[in-house]
Amino acid sequence: MRALCATDLSAASEAAIENETCLECLGRIGVDTIHLVTVVPANVHSGMPGVNFEEQRRRALDQYRTVIEAAGFDVETHVVRGTPYRRINGIAETVHANLSVVSSRGQSPLENRIIGSTARNLARTTVVPLLVNRVERGTDDPEVLREHLFQRVLFATDFSENANRAFDAFSYLRHATEEVTLVHVRSPKDDDVDADASPQEQLAEHASTLENWGIETQVEVRHGDPANEILAVESEVTPSTVLVGSKGRSRIRRLLLGSVSEEIVAQAAGNVFLVPPPRAV
Repeated sequence: MRALCATDLSAASEAAIENETCLECLGRIGVDTIHLVTVVPANVHSGMPGVNFEEQRRRALDQYRTVIEAAGFDVETHVVRGTPYRRINGIAETVHANLSVVSSRGQSPLENRIIGSTARNLARTTVVPLLVNRVERGTDDPEVLREHLFQRVLFATDFSENANRAFDAFSYLRHATEEVTLVHVRSPKDDDVDADASPQEQLAEHASTLENWGIETQVEVRHGDPANEILAVESEVTPSTVLVGSKGRSRIRRLLLGSVSEEIVAQAAGNVFLVPPPRAV
């Protein structure tokens, strides 16, 4: 598997990319090649003669390369210029990445609806599964908040095709997963929807699959606003990562997330693993 790790060379990015436990988790799910990508924004120009942003970033990536190669991965580096999320998506497609990883500072009480612009735009447009890796904020030497990336997973499902595709990610995540909480939230509009099986029965099917892989599971059926209830469960069980599928809104490009997944990406306290629908051809 190939992972694309996007970095702006900040302390937060360095904390995520060079974290030994995070790297071990990626290895356990089958990642053997990491593409390190940094983008020089198109509107960044040097006012000092002789300053070469691309060369500076290339040297910085070479330092990351040394750490990651020592952890057993093959590494390729990419220094490009343009709009960060667009170039990252383009490289992900070009190298046939299986997932992308981007770090995001954890929320403060006053900024709990905000994530970094590149992380937010990637979440809205990603062409491959995206791991938003939460890093401490408000410190010069940040650490990853939940470094055992996939050890404890909260999987939120509405039983849609998008959610089922996200559940399929356990085919590789399971190698690093010990516990899963399965949650479905019934909103008032679901009361009039006929289903072949109850939410409890459908969650039990997922639980059976996971338990056959030796993963401890629990199920939660909640009532209310889906995003609020999912975030409440996250607060109660403190998973390493929330796994959720997103909805495509455009045949040409996914410009918006579904409202629930967008709220989860923006407000979750821990990591979020977002699985997008296949890109329309």
